[in-house]
Amino acid sequence: MKNRVQLIGHVGQDPEVKSINDKKVANLTLATNEHYTNAKGEKVEQTEWHKITAWGKTAELIEKYVVKGKEIAIEGKLSHRSYDDKDGNKRYVTEILVNELLLL
Repeated sequence: MKNRVQLIGHVGQDPEVKSINDKKVANLTLATNEHYTNAKGEKVEQTEWHKITAWGKTAELIEKYVVKGKEIAIEGKLSHRSYDDKDGNKRYVTEILVNELLLL
């Protein structure tokens, strides 16, 4: 199977956009909501937060048009990476690297 993720959700905060080696990168969080009824008959809303990263032209579109609260659809791939923080601790990140963006 192909590594493919599709999400529709609301942006959690204004995107952080910066340039790295003359190429733009945008970082943001996306909230997706699921509604269901639990065993007691109560309606429950569950929110999941996703870390989103976009490069190049997609990052430029995000910089221009995406703000906190905006509903967007993204398609991309799941990525895992690690890095050492300023204290030397190993940190792990799971994120979605965007291939396509749809402004809703």
